[in-house]
This record gives sequence, C-alpha cells and structure tokens, in this order.
Amino acid sequence: MQEQADTGNRAASPDALVYAEGQSVRPADVRVAAMNLLARREHSLSELQTKLSRRFALPDMVASVLQELQRDNLQSDERYAESLLRQRLQRGYGPARIRQEMRQRGLDEAAITAAHAAVEPDWFAAAEEAFFRKFGGSAVALPVGDSSARDEEALDPVACREAQQAAFKEKARRLRFMQYRGFASEHFRHLLDE
Repeated sequence: MQEQADTGNRAASPDALVYAEGQSVRPADVRVAAMNLLARREHSLSELQTKLSRRFALPDMVASVLQELQRDNLQSDERYAESLLRQRLQRGYGPARIRQEMRQRGLDEAAITAAHAAVEPDWFAAAEEAFFRKFGGSAVALPVGDSSARDEEALDPVACREAQQAAFKEKARRLRFMQYRGFASEHFRHLLDE
C-alpha cells in the first residue's frame, strides 16, 4: 500500500514527469546527464539536444534544461566552435572542411564566423604543415638516377614520357589530398610547384 502512495506522489509532483516505462524523470536528472556530457568535452547545443533526446523522451524538459545551461554559460556554441576550430587546425584540416564539419554539428554561420575571427588561423602555414607532415620536403620531380641513365632517358622519349606521367600522377595525388583536407588551391599551389 505504501508503494502505491509513493508512486502516486511522484507522478503527481509537478517537477517529475513519468516515462513510458513507469520511471519518473526530473529536470535535475536531465541537467546531471547534460553536465556529465559537458564535463568530458564542449558540445554544441544541437549535439546535446540529440544525445539527451535519445536518453530522455521528454523534448520540452530537455529544451528547458538546455536553455538554463546556456543562460548559466555552461554551454556555449561560440566556445564550442573555437574549440573545434583549434582541434581541427591542429589535425591539419583546412577552412572548407572545418566549416563543413561545424555546420554538420549544428553551428550557425554567426558562431562559425566568430570562431574564425577569434582564432585567426593562418591557412597558408596550416597548409604547409599538413603538406610536409604527409609528404615530407620532397618536391614532385622527374626521378634522378646516375648520369648515364639520365642521358639514355633524354634520348628515349618513352622513358621520358613515363617519368613525366609518374610525376603528374604524384602531383595530382598531392593536390587531391590537400583538397580533401579542405584547403583552397591558393593555400598550397606553391607547394606543388617547388
């Protein structure tokens, strides 16, 4: 009889809502779960919303808790955007890839622009670092052997053409890598020509 009274009191409490499984959830439970996520790393509002919505089937409660966290400055999309920008910059990603990832994580253009203004990344230096980390200091050039081999290649147009094709393929591979990393051609074009 006592159990029924306790269950009835919890369900009647204005700050507790009943889960479909019969468990009651309070805003404090949602806040604790959000704080646990934020303790590990910064999260965007969209990420927190998604993660908490999977755990708690109460979208209104999740939204109100997230508003409180923003008001208390415990969650900030601007802070998250700066953190993500620095992390991706250290990993060797360029502006296009970083912007795309920020959009995918639910950040708006204002937060993305503010992060870029706050961090002020040097995309040319970042491109050079990514390029040299991947390819070292070697330039794309024709293979160099001993002098007798070079003289034969100069006379042999087939060998010369094959060497040029190999150099072109390597240059194209490096170009694709830098584009995949999100750098614009003006950031790395000089590295391919060296």
